[in-house]
Amino acid sequence: MKQPWIHKAKTDGIFILAPSFIVLLIVFLFHNQLMTIEENYSFYVWLVLIVGIDVAHVYATLFKTYFVKETFIQSKKLLISLPIICFLIGLILFSFGALVFWSFLAYVAVFHFIRQQYGFMRLYSRNEIKTKFQVFSDNVIIYNATVFPMLFWFLSNNRKFNWFVENEFFLFENTNIIPYLFYLYFAIIGVYVFKTAYLFLTKKDFNIPKNVLIIGTYLSWYFGIVYYNNDLIFTLLNVVSHGIPYLALIYFKEVNEPKIGFMKGISSFNKIAIFLVFLLGIAFVEEFFWEIFVWQENFTFNFDVSENWQLILVPLLTVPQFTHYLLDGFIWKTKK
Repeated sequence: MKQPWIHKAKTDGIFILAPSFIVLLIVFLFHNQLMTIEENYSFYVWLVLIVGIDVAHVYATLFKTYFVKETFIQSKKLLISLPIICFLIGLILFSFGALVFWSFLAYVAVFHFIRQQYGFMRLYSRNEIKTKFQVFSDNVIIYNATVFPMLFWFLSNNRKFNWFVENEFFLFENTNIIPYLFYLYFAIIGVYVFKTAYLFLTKKDFNIPKNVLIIGTYLSWYFGIVYYNNDLIFTLLNVVSHGIPYLALIYFKEVNEPKIGFMKGISSFNKIAIFLVFLLGIAFVEEFFWEIFVWQENFTFNFDVSENWQLILVPLLTVPQFTHYLLDGFIWKTKK
């Protein structure tokens, strides 16, 4: 079958499919060194993973929406009203307490991360002849890869990492259920492997990028959440496996193609430079404000922000991230 690459086999392989495998290999080979890095170089970890990838990929949404003239005109009401709605929702939630606000955002973030993997799977299966069983099978396998680790997290109650803040999720410690979830988890994998092998042997039908994506999703979510119980490893697998493919997709489909007016006529090298410098710059500015007014972990300031100002500042600073989560549902949709 003709493989349904999003851009090209080489670029898809390096920037969309490989990050999960590369990070996991680094974890396997340099596990002890990572512990040292976590303890002694937390600032650089924050700078690379949080600023350089996590926050930067949020602003890549601009190149898919607000910076594309046709898209902005077509969805003008949505693109203008959504950030305002996100701010108001955040304001209301934060008025009930910081933990309520961060808990809500954590659940939305988990849903967003799960749906991105679903979205990539759909992009890679866009040329397949779809039957009800095929669609159902694909849905089950991708949700099994992502939902099971989260259920394990909720039920085990001994994870040493957070999505945003401590106690953000409602945990229901019940180790009696976990073994049955494992049985179901591996049974679903077994059925999918059997189905895929059967199609390959009978019809010579094997979707390389879709299946590599599924394997990478399983590896990054299982080892990041279930197997390892470490904050840096979770962050590495979570952020890199999510952020790098997203940045690559936006660049290949939006920046590198003549859709954005101010990018037309610019060489590929300059496009990449503008894209990365803009994202890294605005990401650093946002995180700098977070450090000044909220976290004060990587920079030392003597600002004492009152709770009244926090009520406004935290929801306001979260608007780009919250808006990105919601707009993501539109970005990943395909008509095919």
